[in-house]
Amino acid sequence: MAVMNTNTFQQAAPNSAYDESVPVMITFAPNWKARLILFRVLGAFLIVSAFSMWLMPGSVAGAEVWPIKLVASMVFLIAGVSLLTIEVLDPRPDAYFDPIRREVRVLQKNENGRPQTVLRRGYDSLGGARFADDEVELFDVDGSVLMKLPLESADVSRALKGQLSGSVAIFA
Repeated sequence: MAVMNTNTFQQAAPNSAYDESVPVMITFAPNWKARLILFRVLGAFLIVSAFSMWLMPGSVAGAEVWPIKLVASMVFLIAGVSLLTIEVLDPRPDAYFDPIRREVRVLQKNENGRPQTVLRRGYDSLGGARFADDEVELFDVDGSVLMKLPLESADVSRALKGQLSGSVAIFA
């Protein structure tokens, strides 16, 4: 997922000023929304099951069944609550293209969830960039791939090309 800044009025700035002045942040975003929805549905089902096993008509109320039902309902309840309250901390890095300092920074979240810079490279120290429809590859000076980043839209691609065009060789 790429995040692009706009001005105060939620309108894109003109292309010439926009390409030169707005930082571009590219972040990797896995499909956690679908997984979280699935976890929450399964958690709700387990919680309802934990309580409904005590309310089902015709269930055996013998003394030997009570401990089994109690353990099963507690396991369902604990598993359901844990699935409902699960929060995913994504350790994937973010690439931040800074037009003022003319550098790219890769930010990685530490154990406290705060971003730390793990890579900082000036645009003039990059070997080149290759833009495709939905991704950009940044190359080191020796020709090896430094980063391969997804691009969310043509606007992000255009803004990034505008920032890199003065310092980096852009390949088709």
